[in-house]
Amino acid sequence: MPLDASAPVRVARPSLDLRAAERFWVLGLGLDILYRHEADAALGHSALLMVGLPGASWHLELVHDPAAPVEPRPTPEDLLVVYLGEPVPDALVARLEEHGGERVPAHNPYWDTWGVTLRDPDGYLLVLSTRTWSNG
Repeated sequence: MPLDASAPVRVARPSLDLRAAERFWVLGLGLDILYRHEADAALGHSALLMVGLPGASWHLELVHDPAAPVEPRPTPEDLLVVYLGEPVPDALVARLEEHGGERVPAHNPYWDTWGVTLRDPDGYLLVLSTRTWSNG
């Protein structure tokens, strides 16, 4: 099947603490747990947490290998941007902070003008944008 607009997208990242990541992405942002797999050292399997929205063509995969953990190395431009198309609710920002997020200034001031940037427990940046976006 050739690549088309309906192709599912997975963004995979290492995590040092899947419980902390789950609190941020699920309890904080409101994503659902789509799949979970605990580590199994005997089989050489890493722990895995997939979060997203049911029915969406994307999800975020967080992986932790207790036998050989990978240190997350996000840069200031590694952003996951969610376009809300409305003002960012203060209650949402507060909930993300209560669940392990840290509000930070954006490296690119564009995102401070058009949204709120938060650092997740692994150091990756989430931008909640007041703007809209369409690929069409």
